[in-house]
Amino acid sequence: MGNKNKTISFRVNEDAFESLQDIAEERDISLSAVFRDYVDQLVEHDGQVAVVPEDELGAGPATGDGDGEGEGEDLSFPPTVEVPKSFIREHERLELEADHLREQLDEYKSYVTELQDRLEDEQDEVLLLDELDEDDESYPLR
Repeated sequence: MGNKNKTISFRVNEDAFESLQDIAEERDISLSAVFRDYVDQLVEHDGQVAVVPEDELGAGPATGDGDGEGEGEDLSFPPTVEVPKSFIREHERLELEADHLREQLDEYKSYVTELQDRLEDEQDEVLLLDELDEDDESYPLR
């Protein structure tokens, strides 16, 4: 069975409807998308979503949910997370290593392309064993 979309309908007063339309216009999305975004956030955060006007975002928590969590904390948008310096250094090291590996890969690709071109050019040529001896390296036959 697939994941089927369900329709939810409810009534709001005219002022609330106009406010919702304004929100949708500001975000350049449909009114349905406003509700879908809200429902997605609500489901994602297990019902712990509060709609707060933008002018109240930095003013602290709007309401407590009674469990004591989140109360007294400074709620700001966007939320910030403190990351240890060791994590940042490791991330930068991995980025440098990835760049180095990309450069090596590009070099190997160009080398392979050069070898393929040489192979195509030399495919119809006859190689003499005497010419192979002229190379710097010699390989003994066993």
